[in-house]
Amino acid sequence: MQDRHLSLIEHLDELRRRLIQCLLPFLAATLFSAVFTKQILSFLQLPARGAIEKLAFFSPQEVALVYIKIALLTGLVASSPFILYHIWKFISPALEEKQRGYAINFIFFTWFSFFIGACFCFFYLLPISLRFLIGLAGAELMPVISISKYISFVLILTVGCGLTFEMPVLAWILTKLNILNAGFLRRKRKYAVVIILILAAIITPTTDPFNMFLLAKPMYILYEISIWISSFTEFKRKL
Repeated sequence: MQDRHLSLIEHLDELRRRLIQCLLPFLAATLFSAVFTKQILSFLQLPARGAIEKLAFFSPQEVALVYIKIALLTGLVASSPFILYHIWKFISPALEEKQRGYAINFIFFTWFSFFIGACFCFFYLLPISLRFLIGLAGAELMPVISISKYISFVLILTVGCGLTFEMPVLAWILTKLNILNAGFLRRKRKYAVVIILILAAIITPTTDPFNMFLLAKPMYILYEISIWISSFTEFKRKL
């Protein structure tokens, strides 16, 4: 893209073009994922092993709607490298010339951070949360969990956790753009703790503090990592 400043109309036209280019791989990945929705559903039930034997459905269209939701989210995840590439191309004019070559780093670390966060949630946070919440019922009550409620619980928590793991990547980008610095993050640490607790309460689809703190702890660790990354980015820029 040219180094000249673009007008508002040109920015909007560029945004429209990038959105269309993001939409095409997303639709293709979604259609491809729709073929394997039953297998993906079986995989998404792994955290419930030992806590929920079978899922139920309470309306004729419920399973179909769940399959659509699974296909859409799987398509979004599968097409995310293409989407991230176009996001980077859209914001790259705001960067210095030497910083515009970081597209591969941006795509890799953004995707990798989300993947690590999603895995942390899926294989650690979700099994603990489900056993704890189902265990509250005791032996007197039998859980009858609908497939839509379960999938919503799994997807919201997994995607939310994956997005929170983007915190270090966001710190790196904002530091590169001179919007953020390590000193600011250190000074606002006490406010960050409050915001982290609020975000953990919002992301966690239950109201219990147990699940909230399970998510809040890694979020705070990520905040500290973000401070280090911002500081390191500033140091490299001064060299």
